[in-house]
Amino acid sequence: MAPHDTLYTVTQLGSELGITARTLRFYEDKGLITPRRAGNTRVYTQRDRARMILILRGKQLGFSLREIGEYLELYDMDPTHGKQTKALLKAVQSRIAQLEAQRVALDETLAELRNVELQAEAALRALETAPQLPVVKKAAAKPSRAGNAARMTK
Repeated sequence: MAPHDTLYTVTQLGSELGITARTLRFYEDKGLITPRRAGNTRVYTQRDRARMILILRGKQLGFSLREIGEYLELYDMDPTHGKQTKALLKAVQSRIAQLEAQRVALDETLAELRNVELQAEAALRALETAPQLPVVKKAAAKPSRAGNAARMTK
């Protein structure tokens, strides 16, 4: 059997890719991979393996299943992969822009949190160095006459 004819069981492919059988079935249910059947056993081809590698990489890079599915469809429709490459470039550029915007928001949030942190630390230092005021205990409130009458009848 030639290397491109290699078939994998769920366990073999999952082990090779570091994923569970449940993960493979999930992507099968989503229509992103289509294993063959050998009786009741699912068998995965090199094509399925390559698609799973693309799926996992796409997920790692933050692409949605819809985006990954569209990318895989282009791969199947265009033997030159020109449309796929253009779509990939557009998606990657969009993802970069999204992550850059998130980075700006994170930097702003971190700067604000560091400022609050400095203010809180300064406030605590001020409390530690401030002269301690004596604690004044309040006298216990005198019970009301109604309260006394109620306790006496018990």
